[in-house]
Amino acid sequence: MNQSKQFALSSVALAVLTLVGQAQAAGQAVPQDATSGVVAQEIQQVVVTGTASASGTRKIDTAFSITTATEEQLKSASPSSTADVLKLVPGVYAESTGGQSGANVEVRGFPSGSDSPFVSVQLNGNPIYPVPVLSFFEGTSAFRLDDTIARVEVLRGGPSTIYSVGQPGATMNFILKKGEDTPERTIRLTTGTGKLRRGDVFIGGKIAEGWYGTVGGFYRQTQGVRDPQFKADDGGQLTASLTRKLDGGELTVYVRATDEKNAFYTGVPLISSNNGRTISAFPGFDPLTGTLMSNEMRHFTIDAAPGKTLERDLADGRGMRAAVWGANYEQEIAGWEVSNKANYFRGDLNTISMFTGDNPLTAADYLAAANRSHNPTAATASGSMTYVNGGGAVDRDQQVVQAGLWSVEKQLRSFTNELRVSREVLAGHTLTVGGYYANYESDDEWYLGNAHLMTATPNARLINASLTNGTVVARNGKSGNVFYAPVASYKGDNLALFLADEWKISDRLRVDAGVRREKQRLEGAVSNLASGDTDNDPLTVYNNNTSIPTGFFTRLERDDSVNSFTVGGLYKLNKDASVFVRANKGNTFIYFDDLRNAGTQAALNDRNGVPNPEVTQYEIGFKTANSLYSAYINAFYTDFTGISFQQITTNAVLNSVSGSRGHGVEFELAVRPIKNLQVSLTGNYQKSEYRDNPAVTGNEVQRQPNFQFRLSPSYRIPLGDNSVKLYGTYTHIGDRFADQANLSYLPSYQTVDLGALASIGDKWEVRVAATNLTNELGLTEGNSRLTGAQSSGPINARPIFGRAVEASLLYRF
Repeated sequence: MNQSKQFALSSVALAVLTLVGQAQAAGQAVPQDATSGVVAQEIQQVVVTGTASASGTRKIDTAFSITTATEEQLKSASPSSTADVLKLVPGVYAESTGGQSGANVEVRGFPSGSDSPFVSVQLNGNPIYPVPVLSFFEGTSAFRLDDTIARVEVLRGGPSTIYSVGQPGATMNFILKKGEDTPERTIRLTTGTGKLRRGDVFIGGKIAEGWYGTVGGFYRQTQGVRDPQFKADDGGQLTASLTRKLDGGELTVYVRATDEKNAFYTGVPLISSNNGRTISAFPGFDPLTGTLMSNEMRHFTIDAAPGKTLERDLADGRGMRAAVWGANYEQEIAGWEVSNKANYFRGDLNTISMFTGDNPLTAADYLAAANRSHNPTAATASGSMTYVNGGGAVDRDQQVVQAGLWSVEKQLRSFTNELRVSREVLAGHTLTVGGYYANYESDDEWYLGNAHLMTATPNARLINASLTNGTVVARNGKSGNVFYAPVASYKGDNLALFLADEWKISDRLRVDAGVRREKQRLEGAVSNLASGDTDNDPLTVYNNNTSIPTGFFTRLERDDSVNSFTVGGLYKLNKDASVFVRANKGNTFIYFDDLRNAGTQAALNDRNGVPNPEVTQYEIGFKTANSLYSAYINAFYTDFTGISFQQITTNAVLNSVSGSRGHGVEFELAVRPIKNLQVSLTGNYQKSEYRDNPAVTGNEVQRQPNFQFRLSPSYRIPLGDNSVKLYGTYTHIGDRFADQANLSYLPSYQTVDLGALASIGDKWEVRVAATNLTNELGLTEGNSRLTGAQSSGPINARPIFGRAVEASLLYRF
């Protein structure tokens, strides 16, 4: 372990011992009137995610790990996307370098190769879409941040295994603002790097006696930090809610509609050396702001079948055109606390995007490889390469690269409902009984492959290539076929019943336990595929052996049942400090893509091809908050079995099954040594390794840093009726491996963010924030389209975004 890890972990350990000792000492708590308003709110903060009662529990009094962020904390973090909010959460590593959608998120000790299978995204306590991940869809892609959000709560493990979707990983619950007696009306204008133009509006307040409402949303356009020569983000969102106060409760209905196009960024050319330990810029390519995408390839054609071509637009990216309607009902009736949460989601979440393929090479090397494959008797340099736009010969030393222009159309629909009733049935025993139901669908049409030959330059130029024997290797840039083109429709139903009991043994000691029984039924129809030549010309090799649906389908179905449980205990050291322990066993079911892949994985598992993953977790933690400091610290252990992996390479879909074990410590610390100054430290250290698969057993779980932390100071300067808050964050992300084989190394990196918020009276706010101020070059993934070592010479990999600055002006009216 290096010195930085030893120092940080020693500091955390010392902090734990010191804080526990202080919390146990009588009279150590700072008087309530000495705390600031913000700290007082933290001490009394109530969370609703993972609690048995719909009314929630004080954060300090919960026997599980949960991170919260207010609206101001969210804005101070300057998240680039919904997934990027997770940088605030210890134990979670979010790769948000793809843009607004398509993030990869890793949760402490949970093995995952891509997307976000162990993160469920909720709105007002109900999942937006009940399945956390499908191929080319993950939960954060279905959510956009704006000024209608009051706060977010992120639960890790804990009792989430028995409530709602039963997610054993992380549950990300966004809480909408509701109208209050005091009206709130704001307009925010934002500009920044990449010609960002954004407007936000929010109006909320009392409509009539007992009736409250809100309406708000945003519209934005930007070229993006990586300018693709067309709008990277273009669109907006509108949200409205209506609340009716009831005797002992309330009913809230809401609707949110989003229509936005978002560019999706994959890898760019880089130079790797020192066995992958050193990453540097590729000649002529700025890895912090460059992208291969360009107007030249924006509108592209897919050769789908003989006589069938499809036109696509890269500007559509990984966008979203969808709406969610929801209703939350909470009321106490005859001593019973009743809660029902329901929503309906429908939308198109398509992926029209570039996916990088083979690593860069010279034009001469590309021609040599083409001759070996299609003209073996000719000299290796035989043939010609010309630019599609403008003609002209391509220099033999010009670096070129192939990238696929993929099309995945995905139409999603779902309905979810959770009903709970709670009551104190015996002295100190509060019983909760509930049920959860989800019905969901996905209709898919995929065209993967469609490789194009282009220069390895920012906003690349397309290239034609032909050989002396008449073979056309690339025409109009197109250099590869569609290698996988399934058409599929899927349906799923989940029904779960759960029972929980909370036993208040004394004023200091409380224990809880819960069980869940869930059944899932999946069915689907997937097209059979054949290979064909779309133009019946064997010399145009770029479209030979194209994957083509036959018009016949294979029916798929599967039924599963699982049991989950949780048990925990909390002991209060004093009013605002506690320790807790927690154990649980949770499950995630297989999803539609696992069902489709079952045939190829049959040899790996004799239960219909793909197992249902199961995880056992143990936690022990400490929580406290007062005017001088706050601390949320927990140690964890995870034991995972039966997780299936899928990797889509340049020409195939690979599958495997593994398990893992992991342990570590997470920490959220803050000290307030003087008035208006706060310094916080959040992060985690963890060690997780694969098992149950001889090919990877003992290797580190891919993409997860063993050590990461964020150091964030902030200082508020009062200026009469005005004030200025200065804040910043230093982030360290430790080294990782990009692949299960631990052959592709991802070096550690550090970033610096700075910001300032000026409050002018009670009407105006001006905020300026900069992310990655030092233009650090850090990688979030290697070339996921290739297998094996990729640690020397030119590579494709996905770096973090370069320096970005935003400025916003808010007016309250």
